[in-house]
Amino acid sequence: MRHFIIASMLTMMSFSNCVAADIALPPPQKTGGMPLMEALSKRKSTREFSSDKRLSEQQLADLLWAACGFNREDKLTIPTALNKQEITVYVITPEGAWLYVAKENKLTQVTDKDIRDYAAAQDYAKKAPLNIAIVSDKELMAHDIFAGTDAGAVMQNIYLWCAANEVGTVTRGSFDGESLAKALGLKESQRVILVQTVGY
Repeated sequence: MRHFIIASMLTMMSFSNCVAADIALPPPQKTGGMPLMEALSKRKSTREFSSDKRLSEQQLADLLWAACGFNREDKLTIPTALNKQEITVYVITPEGAWLYVAKENKLTQVTDKDIRDYAAAQDYAKKAPLNIAIVSDKELMAHDIFAGTDAGAVMQNIYLWCAANEVGTVTRGSFDGESLAKALGLKESQRVILVQTVGY
């Protein structure tokens, strides 16, 4: 099984370290899967993760679409207050970090550094091969309560996808928000609300 990071490394070979490399994701699989009530019954938090076993490219594409992808022309898989769509998600791995561009179903690299230390205070999350940062933009949504609610919808979608696919996950509020925002290249109006660890 190919891992998504292999594709990213091959793509990056033709770029210098200062040039961002995009990763085209396979189309998400939007049919089938575990029944909702069964996924809800299996939903749980996990705090032990393999540092070696990773999601496949297809699993990552499916997970990100479930988290915050488009399921209609201009609407997301999550609700956002006033349809502001202020939430973005970033993929953080040992090889760097990428912005999930939902409309184009691709990842755009923002750094080739391992920034997991910024994304986690817990050792298990620092060693896990995949963390997802959930980011809100105050320019689009100024009200913290709505931004938090929208981020919570992303979190729960990730939980349900993981439960349905027998993948472990836990959402965390312990991370170095200032350093992580700088490493991800966020604007002043953007902030990381939650980070979710995903893996086996």
